[in-house]
Amino acid sequence: MHAFLLRLLLLLLLLPLTYCTYLPSLPYKIDIRQGNFVTDEMVARLKPGMTRSQVRFTLGTPLVIDVFHADRWDYIYRTAPGGRLAEEKKLTVFFRDDRLSHIQGDFPLPPAFTESSPPAPASEESFGFIPEAGSNMNEEADKKGTVDFLRENKTNLYKDNQ
Repeated sequence: MHAFLLRLLLLLLLLPLTYCTYLPSLPYKIDIRQGNFVTDEMVARLKPGMTRSQVRFTLGTPLVIDVFHADRWDYIYRTAPGGRLAEEKKLTVFFRDDRLSHIQGDFPLPPAFTESSPPAPASEESFGFIPEAGSNMNEEADKKGTVDFLRENKTNLYKDNQ
């Protein structure tokens, strides 16, 4: 009888331990952020016909560059607050002839990709070609109303930091 009471007491003491998974964890678990942090504003800057270097400048270095799919870059971002997965966003960028052709993912499609007309053929002048010193190419580009890609992003960068 004494052994039975000892076992019953042990069982009653161990029973509350099964509910410990519902309690907050005692060791602190850090928030885990993995991958490329891509915002809707960054995706909205994408335009068909951009070069690979312009896409890398806009979005950052891709997380995955597949050897077997050289014309595809994958940007993946995950957050896990307290070790539990809370958010996962994916963006896939596709190139054709080393120019941005289309994108897929969890972000809204930028206005440049939703237009029904096909993109104009890309030229060096319209994508941030930096002319030699002393040439008047920048003045001609400004008269035509084209915006230098790097100048546009440089001013946006300074606005964000002020």
